[in-house]
Order: sequence, then C-alpha cells, then structure tokens
Amino acid sequence: MSSVGIGAVPGPGRTGAGWLDKERTIAGAGFNRWLVPPAALAIHLCIGMAYGFSVFWLPLSKALGIKEAIKCGPDVGFWAELFTTSCDWKVSTLGWMYTLFFVFLGCSAALWGGWLERAGPRKAGVVSAVCWCGGMLISALGIHLHQFWLMILGSGVIGGIGLGLGYISPVSTLIKWFPDKRGMATGMAIMGFGGGAMIGSPLAAELMKLFATSTDVGVTQTFIVMALVYFVFMLGGALGYRVPPTGWKPEGWTPPAAQGSNAMITQRHVHVKKVWGIPQFWLVWVVLCMNVSAGIGVIGMASPMLQEVFGGSLVGLSAKFGELDKAQLTAIAGVAAGFTALLSLFNIGGRFFWASLSDKLGRKMTYVVFFVLGGLMYASIPSSAGAGSKLLFVGAFCIILSMYGGGFATVPAYLADLFGTQMVGAIHGRLLTAWATAGILGPVVVNYMRDYQLGLGLPREQVYNQTMYILVGMLVVGLIANLMIRPVADKHFMSDEELAHEKRLAHERAAAAEVGAGSGAATATPTAVVALAWLAVGLPLAWGVYKTLLSVGKFFH
Repeated sequence: MSSVGIGAVPGPGRTGAGWLDKERTIAGAGFNRWLVPPAALAIHLCIGMAYGFSVFWLPLSKALGIKEAIKCGPDVGFWAELFTTSCDWKVSTLGWMYTLFFVFLGCSAALWGGWLERAGPRKAGVVSAVCWCGGMLISALGIHLHQFWLMILGSGVIGGIGLGLGYISPVSTLIKWFPDKRGMATGMAIMGFGGGAMIGSPLAAELMKLFATSTDVGVTQTFIVMALVYFVFMLGGALGYRVPPTGWKPEGWTPPAAQGSNAMITQRHVHVKKVWGIPQFWLVWVVLCMNVSAGIGVIGMASPMLQEVFGGSLVGLSAKFGELDKAQLTAIAGVAAGFTALLSLFNIGGRFFWASLSDKLGRKMTYVVFFVLGGLMYASIPSSAGAGSKLLFVGAFCIILSMYGGGFATVPAYLADLFGTQMVGAIHGRLLTAWATAGILGPVVVNYMRDYQLGLGLPREQVYNQTMYILVGMLVVGLIANLMIRPVADKHFMSDEELAHEKRLAHERAAAAEVGAGSGAATATPTAVVALAWLAVGLPLAWGVYKTLLSVGKFFH
C-alpha cells in the first residue's frame, strides 16, 4: 500500500536546516509510509538487546579467573567491587546493569520526550545510537580494565539514556503516518524491542565463542563488534525516519466520528506539560504499571517455577525437584531454557497481534481482555500445577506473556486516542515511569513472597500459589483503573493559538509552507526500496526466530 497524500518537495525553508533537523525529515510527495516501520525496527531490534544482557553475566563473572571465578573476600562489598581489579564480579552485582537499563529508560523518556517532539525522530535516533553504542564501547573498556564502574556508566547510564530516546523515537511519527492503524504501527516497532534479545543473545554467544581464548572470555571484543554493528543499523534507521507534512492523511481515509467505539478518540491535542494534572493520564499509568508488574513478575520466575513444580517429570522421571542429582538438574534446566524461549516468542508475537486487534476492539476493551483473561490465566496456574498438567500450565504462561507484550504495544495508541497526536511521543515518555516502577514492584513482590513461603516450610512446588493470587489482585486494580477512563475534558486540550505555537516550535510551519509550494509531480517510492528496507530488518529477525525455535525444540523433546 503506497499511501500517497499531500507531499512536499525541497523548498527554501529547508536550505538553512541541518541534516538532523526536523525540517529535513519532512517526507516528499509520493513517499511510501511503509518505509517508516522498518526504520523504527532497525533501532528497536538493536536497543532490545537490553533484555538479553544476561547472556554476558556468567562469562563476566569469570573474566579474571577464566575457568573458575576468583571470588572476592568478605571485606569486598558492592562499592569496593566497582573498582576492584583483583577478584571477579558476582552475577548479582552484574544484574544491577539490568535494573539501571529500565530505570534510565523510563527517566530519559520522561525528561526528554518533549525535546524529541520538537527535534524530530531523526535527531533523537542518532543521539540514541551514539548513547547506546557509545555506552557499549565504554563498557568494553571497563571490561578490559576490569572496572565495573565504567560498565555502569557506559551501558547502565549512557546506554540507558539511549534506550529511552530510541524506544520513544518512532512512536509519534508512526502514529501520524498510520492514523488508520495506530495500534498495528506501534505494535510493529515495539515488537522489535521485544525481539532484540532473540537476535542479540545468540549473536553474542557466537561471538564470545569466536573470541574466547585461554586467557580471555571474549566479552570485550564481543561488545566492540556488537556496538559497531548496532551503530550501522541504528544510524540507518534514524536516517530512514520521515515525518508527514502538516495536513497529510492516508488516501481515501477520513477521521472516525467520535461516537460508539470511537468515543475515546479525540481529534484535539493535549500539551505534555499538562498531563501530570489529568486524571486519565494517571489511570493509564496504573493500567500499564499493573499489567507490566504482573508480567515482569512471572517472566523472572517462569523458568525456576517450571523446574520446581514439575521436577523430574520434565525429563521422564518421577522424582521431585529436590531429589534430582546434578546431571538431572542440568537436563531439566535445558528443558526450562526452551520454555523461556517459547515465552519470548509469545511476548513478541503478542505485541503485534494485540496492538493490531486493538484497532478493531478499541484500546479500552483490549485492556479489559488483558485483565480479565489474564486474571483467569494467573488463577488457573496453581490448579494446573497441582494436577501436573504441563499443557495447561505452559499454555497459561504463553497467553500471559502475549498480553504482557501486547500491553506495551497498545498503550501508545491508547495515549494518542485520549490526548491527541501532537505530543504523544512526549506523553508516552512520561508514562514509561510506570514501567520503571513496575520493574521494581513486580520482581520484589514475587521474590519476597517465594522466600516467605519457603520460610514457612512449604514444598517448592507450592510456593508460587499465593503469588499467583497476588498478581490476580494487581490485575483487578488495573481493570478498575481502565474501566474508570473516560474521554479527556475540553479544558485540558490546547487552544488553536497554543496548538499553532507548538507546531511552530516543532518546525511544522516550514512543512506547511512547503506543502503549498510543492506543485511538482509526485514520485512514488519504488517498491524495490520498500522491499529492501523490510529485508534489512526481516532477515536478522528471521535468524533470531530460527535460533529461538531451536531452543524451543528442547522443551518439546
């Protein structure tokens, strides 16, 4: 589908603009909007490796000892571990990187979302590439010098900022290019974030195997190679971004009337500075926080839960988990790794499936499905575990993970429906503080409840039952918040004068001038160019899916 609408040709307004400025990204006449999703995917597939960084933890925990970790003495605490060069880092210490990723993602998206709307997606994409890939290079130096504080600064802080800007960079642009398919468009991009680890983790494993020697675990070189590869892809994605001219809409499409299932969709716009004081923003914040808290909680414990609940039956034995020897534990860990890979496929597929379905159901109804169906799935897990039904147990987890991913992919379109499209990227950035909160809340609840249940002397296969019901409670809170969402009151929207001022700040005056000046014939984007763009992101994604399916095969065997 080539969506040729109102276009723009290079005009006088562009000559003074830098190549990263928003004026230089205004699409010409005949530009095919289907070039924008692969540009977004090129960035999201790279920064999505944040989910896969755990592939580095075990090799890094033996960076000095190579074969066996050189353990730190009891006098070496966390702060001393940041600077020590005489002993290896603990896996628990390295895990702080994962926490920092999502804290800085949420904070940077909230802080610089407004700047992104004015600077445009290209500049934000380039800054994201410099931060994410530059952070990996600083981390490589930190590994080489065995200075963990450099890894924290590089990937945790600077890389985390790159994550935030890269994550929200395409949201506003995609929603403006696809007003008729908001959910599907954002679902495609955010699917890439979920799929980044599918490509990055096996790639990192292959590179570490290639670079490893008798004196080096190969992580430093792996970081350098991945940083350079990611930089090329992310820069290509950033340069591929285009924004539609003012007044553009898909050919033959008219905005839906605000009635029936479309009553929540506004044609007006809220300023990002006002959202903190709007009840609907906080209700959506609770909706996202509860959905993500429950999902993150089960992601972290899905693998150990499968092993502890089903024990030896995973490999055809009748023994319980506590009765297995080391070789048998290794065997069931391999099966559990396949289960985790299966969940990652549903996480990714759910991002596209549910977000696309939300274009038909409406965003509010889609979240009702998440909370009601999700609650039923969580509540079913204790009984399916007690009955020893692996099929029902695994099926419930797969559906849960699809809705976890779907929640991320659907929420940008929900925000655009409620608050308009002018500043939806910035508003989405502020909403991601809910993700940062959930990243702490979900794992804390699950891990502490597990420890508490074990402390009471419950068998390992029963320690998760109460946790499941707590997560159901979280979904009930989310459901109530979602049902309370109503269209935003008129007083919160920008006036025509405020909107015109904001558009001038966002460089859209130049766009409007160029629309009027563009009288040349429209040159449609060649189909081959669109196909090549999709091939560039589709081939790595297909390779990642193939590698993941190989792992899934271990579960079904």
